[in-house]
Amino acid sequence: MLVYLRLLKESFTFAMNALRNNKLRTLLSLLGVTIGIFSIIAVLAAVDSLDRKITKDLSSLDKNTIYLMRFSFGPSEIPQWKREQFPDVKYDEYTSLKASLNNTEQIAYQFFVKRESIKYESKTVSDVNVVPVSYEFIDIQGLEFEKGRFYNESESNSGTAVIVLGYEIAKNLFEESEPIGKNIRLYGQRFTVIGVLKKQGAGLFGDDNDTSVFLPVNFLRRMYGDNNSSMTPVILIKPQKGIDMDAYKAEVVQKLRTIRGMKADEDNNFFINVLSGFTDLIDGIIGQMNFVGWIISGFSLLVGGFGIANIMFVSVKERTNLIGIQKSLGAKNRFILFQFLFEAVILSVIGGIIGLVLVWIISVVLTKVLDFEFVLGMGNVVLGTGLAALIGLISGIVPAITASKLDPVEAIRTGM
Repeated sequence: MLVYLRLLKESFTFAMNALRNNKLRTLLSLLGVTIGIFSIIAVLAAVDSLDRKITKDLSSLDKNTIYLMRFSFGPSEIPQWKREQFPDVKYDEYTSLKASLNNTEQIAYQFFVKRESIKYESKTVSDVNVVPVSYEFIDIQGLEFEKGRFYNESESNSGTAVIVLGYEIAKNLFEESEPIGKNIRLYGQRFTVIGVLKKQGAGLFGDDNDTSVFLPVNFLRRMYGDNNSSMTPVILIKPQKGIDMDAYKAEVVQKLRTIRGMKADEDNNFFINVLSGFTDLIDGIIGQMNFVGWIISGFSLLVGGFGIANIMFVSVKERTNLIGIQKSLGAKNRFILFQFLFEAVILSVIGGIIGLVLVWIISVVLTKVLDFEFVLGMGNVVLGTGLAALIGLISGIVPAITASKLDPVEAIRTGM
């Protein structure tokens, strides 16, 4: 063991000498490994960070949550012209489903509307995500409050002019003053603030709760009716845990078809969008990003491997005389072999570490600039280091074998 530790120390010394004595040549050769490790780990870190953000943003939602509406989240075999004729889901359909659906935790009714400006005295916040929704929404999404509360069933059903503010909206409008009980203006109407949500952080899709406001859906129904083209209604359904989702979706289809009085030979004129299908789609995209990243980065690693091999062949040639002397003094072939293998691995790992440091620096900068948590996990650090070592091992094996098989007499004569 001591022999191999000494061998490792000598190999490290040779690698450092190679860096010091041939700085430009060595650095150019290591550049391929550095770029390759940087590319792979940067892609993996970015994808891991994105995946972590998706998980965090969707953690408050049950993956079996159903979005019942006239549009589909994903591709559909139904022609577009036919989809455009689908009717919107109605408030009456929401109340009927709520009364008749089995194995259901909560059902809510929501409008998707365009972004608006919100005012308090002389202050205005623009581009606000407005969420008109019934009171059950809090049980479906699991909102957490900094202060105040969500509106109750009575306020929701009557369309009372109350509003819940996201953290950033409340901060921009009221700064350090107390928002609860204050009146703000939205849609030209006065709303009373009854709650402020806890700070959540930037959302994956932009419309995070920090920059959103929530108000009773019946307030907008009372103002604009149910047939306003600028509002897209959706019924949110949260089934009980552990049920058969296929059977549950079939029940939803059967109930809504019955409510709409559809005939047996008629196709469904609505879509059941399950959140798990959406997350599966995102997981597929993330997997493809990983795959493409590995392919692109693989070429850089291939070039880096050739660079390490080139360094090692030059190192063998420069130290031919030394190899001959070592072998004449009794050094075995495996000692010479391991000496050059260790050197190749150490050089490659140095290039990999440089690549990892670059990824870490960029991750810190992006986290601060983009307000997005770019994480370089320990798993990716270990993977990057392991890949660099593997590239060094593969690239150094042929030069190491060549060095170990040199004839000591010929090596000494060649080196003189």
